[in-house]
Amino acid sequence: MYRRLALIAALAANAAYAQPAPPPPPPRPVCVDCGTVQSVSAYQQKGGSSGVGAVAGGVLGGVLGHQIGSGRGNTVATVAGAAGGAVVGNEIERNRNTTTSWQVHIRMDDGKNRTFNYSAQPTVRSGDRVQLIDGGRRLALLAPR
Repeated sequence: MYRRLALIAALAANAAYAQPAPPPPPPRPVCVDCGTVQSVSAYQQKGGSSGVGAVAGGVLGGVLGHQIGSGRGNTVATVAGAAGGAVVGNEIERNRNTTTSWQVHIRMDDGKNRTFNYSAQPTVRSGDRVQLIDGGRRLALLAPR
């Protein structure tokens, strides 16, 4: 009888091990629009000039140059003042129209590197996991892996 119980116990234990293993969990879906921010950098872009700064600078320089000397020296000073004033006025206008933009470099999950430019300072930092929204017009922060 003891042998019979041992045999039944052995068969029951063997049957427990013979059941197939549960299937593995489904693979995690790959996010094609996800990546990690590598760097965020600001850069300044000088604006264009409409010519108003050059004209105003030229007039002001000419007036100031005309105050110097007399005769032929006065004419040279007036012309030099107008030319110098035009150059300075144009540069002042370009500096005044300078804009700041930001570049965000992202290493995508598929291994590609992408760069996006933004006119407003982004809220992401280097090392953040992000997802591209609207083709990269916006970035959504993701929880770290």
